[in-house]
Amino acid sequence: MGREKLNVHKWVSLLAGILAVAACTVGSDYRRPDLDLPSRWNNEVLLSPQEREDLAGWWTYFKDPALEALVKRAVGRNLNIRLQVARVREARARLGFARAEQFPTIDLQADAARENAGTGGISGFGNQSIGGGTGDQTTGGGFGTGGGEAFNIFSIAGVLNYEVDLWGRLDRLEEAARGRLLSSIFTHDSVRIAVITDVVTTYFQLLGAERQLRIAQHTLRSREQGFDLERARYENGAADQLSFRQAQAELESVRAQVPPLRQQVRNLESALSVLVGDSARQIIQAHHIPRGTLFALNLPARMPDILPSALIERRPDIRASEAALIASNANVGAAKAQYFPTFNLSGLIGLRATEVDSLFSDSAETYSISGSLLTPLLYFGRIQANVETARALRQQAEIQYRSIVQTAFREVRDALTFLEIANQRLATRQRQVHALRLTLSLARIRYQAGYSGFIEVLDAERRLLGAELAGTRADRDRYIATANLFRSLGGGWHPLKPGDSANYQTVQRTEGNAQS
Repeated sequence: MGREKLNVHKWVSLLAGILAVAACTVGSDYRRPDLDLPSRWNNEVLLSPQEREDLAGWWTYFKDPALEALVKRAVGRNLNIRLQVARVREARARLGFARAEQFPTIDLQADAARENAGTGGISGFGNQSIGGGTGDQTTGGGFGTGGGEAFNIFSIAGVLNYEVDLWGRLDRLEEAARGRLLSSIFTHDSVRIAVITDVVTTYFQLLGAERQLRIAQHTLRSREQGFDLERARYENGAADQLSFRQAQAELESVRAQVPPLRQQVRNLESALSVLVGDSARQIIQAHHIPRGTLFALNLPARMPDILPSALIERRPDIRASEAALIASNANVGAAKAQYFPTFNLSGLIGLRATEVDSLFSDSAETYSISGSLLTPLLYFGRIQANVETARALRQQAEIQYRSIVQTAFREVRDALTFLEIANQRLATRQRQVHALRLTLSLARIRYQAGYSGFIEVLDAERRLLGAELAGTRADRDRYIATANLFRSLGGGWHPLKPGDSANYQTVQRTEGNAQS
């Protein structure tokens, strides 16, 4: 018994030594690729740290309760966001599986069997002899082909199996799973921002379309009144047929613009219903969507100053791509670990007997401890192919990461340009509308005084309508450009703290983002 205890101690010492060696991890640790980033933006406007923090709710800057209610509905009900939440749950479960792979498995095994050992008999548990063989029947040294005595075997045992991660393969697989979880979480955040931006921009488009529809309807009523007057003048001989027909043509031209504008409003209502997660029944039944007016919106006077180097920390799509790169880098190490031997420990402790009554006796106790070493010998290039595949996937992930960074900076530049041009266009259209309103007023005075024909009034009205519709588009584009700039700068998302940028071991801090 003392020797058995000594052997157990030797096994424990050996296991401790193996675990100490297991600190070796194959593959290089992740390092962020070098990126050529500008030092500053052009024409930036500084905001306080608190104002930068307020970017997380940038849509509240417009001070529109209807818009804020729509964003809240979309965040809670949009199907794309809910799909990403489910994917985060999947990635978290896969990480849990990868972590569990680093621990042993313990099974409870219970067996009951009836066997015939043949004429040679078999060795039983302890010093018992099981089988019907006698001393004269041992020449075979093993199992016979029949004729022996049948017997029962009952056993209950706990079975332990453990792969000692000598080369860090399981650790790399866990790192890869952690990277995929982070990528899933950041992708959820990116989709959430995209949905919010789509809600905001679609809302602005809807308000702009409704305003254009009101302008067209107002112009149509004015044209109808003018046409009625011109028809009376024509019937009384005070106007020629050319002016009458021109007034009729202009009236029908404006009337033809109303249905497409009404259709645009309905289409935008449907698009907004889908974004906020309305059901199919609500979409078909023209469910009411609360909204304000384009004139009543507040426009932020200042825009945030986010350093270019901080953009890669603020944009969740960039963080998602980098997390995917981390996972690909870890997969390279896991693939390289296949070159080296795998060491498995197994153990069993339990009870075995030929009778149920004897199963829980001291003589029925049994145990075993074993270790196996499996090393690759001849795989005909399979492992090398796996390593090359992992390296190629890592290269693809790095290229995709660089591409997303480039796209992010292009989006920021385009958003800044869009906002600048939208402001210039709006100022130009406002001056044009003001001038054309004066022109229309003078044309009506000249017409009433008999100095010009009705065609001049119609021409002035036509140009004013076009300018007013274009001015509404310019005003709408200014709000859309502001929303796009907020989104491109990473607004609408609470990024990790600066100290967490390289600490991808702490997953718990980010998992909660998927539930918000």
